[in-house]
Formats: sequence, C-alpha cells, structure tokens
Amino acid sequence: MTPLSTLAVRARRAACIAAATLCLQAAAAPTVHKFEPTAQLGGSALLLNGKGTRVRIVFKAYDMGLYTTKRVSTAAELLALPGPKRLQFIALRDLPGTELGRLFLRGMSDNTPPAQMTRHTLSSTRLIDIFSGKTKLVAGDTFAMDFVPGKGTQFYIQGQPQGEPVGDDEFFTLVLRIWFGDSPADEKLRDALLDGGKD
Repeated sequence: MTPLSTLAVRARRAACIAAATLCLQAAAAPTVHKFEPTAQLGGSALLLNGKGTRVRIVFKAYDMGLYTTKRVSTAAELLALPGPKRLQFIALRDLPGTELGRLFLRGMSDNTPPAQMTRHTLSSTRLIDIFSGKTKLVAGDTFAMDFVPGKGTQFYIQGQPQGEPVGDDEFFTLVLRIWFGDSPADEKLRDALLDGGKD
C-alpha cells in the first residue's frame, strides 16, 4: 500500500470514529422534555416520579415520564404500589406503530412467565392493535398509558383515548415490567424514572 493510500485509510477511519463519537454524545445528551410535575387520574393526585429518554443503540426513541401517587425509588416499590399510575411518552423520532407495539410485547414477554402472558393474550393483542393501527408516530407526538384500579389500562395517542380500557391490575404490572422488570428495556431510563422526578 502506498503512503497516500495509507493516509486515506487512516483519514476514513478517523472520520468514522469521530462520527460514531458524535452519535454517542448526541444520544447521551440530557434533552428530556418538560413533564408536568403533577397530574390527576381516577380521582387521585399523581406526582412526577421521574423522567428520562429511551435510547436504542445510538438513537433517541422517546422521552418518558412516570406518575405515581407517592414517590418510589425502586422497581419493587413501584410494582407493589397500589393506586392509579400514568406512563407518559413523547416521540423523539419517527416510530413505526407496528414496531412500537412489537417492542412493547417483547418487553412484556422478556419479563413475564409464559403462563402469565397467556392469561393476558386479549389485552396484549389490543395493545399491539392500537399502535399498529397508526402507521407511525412522528417526532413530537405523544402517547400514554393510564391505569386506574378496577377499570384497567387506557391507552392514548395524541391525547385521544384509543377505545375502552383493557385488562386488570395484573395486566398493568406486565406493562410496567417492560421498563421495570428483571430485563428492562433500558436500565438508564429505568433509573431516571425512579430518581424522584428531579429536573
């Protein structure tokens, strides 16, 4: 290889490293959207327990806020906490609806025994149908999952309810396990959601 060729190869390699570094820095940048500090749900006042960003590889997918009736700092405390809860999301890039539904289902399956998943097949299918029914969410779009004991889980896209509430208390626990189970979708996001709602 000639000296000129060697220099060209080194230049390309350096450019690739620099580009990868910039992508990682961009993904790690704290650009979480502002979430309201409180919310009302099912006759209860909820507090913003924490917020964070879901990062897949080097791409930011969505910002997420967790609302609870009291502060929790561990996944075990959250899963045992009774009362209404809200998961609020803001898309940061185009998110194909079918892919989003599939990822949610996989997150549930990765953290739930098969027999328990089977008990909630209808509710899980409804979750997939809701997101698959929308070709894609674009940056800035919002979606949410509200849980009220005795009523089930209500899904929202752009603030609009998507059909009737589904599932029971156990089903929402399966949903929570996507982010707070033994194999969470994103450990850094889990920790941010359990940090006490700090700005």
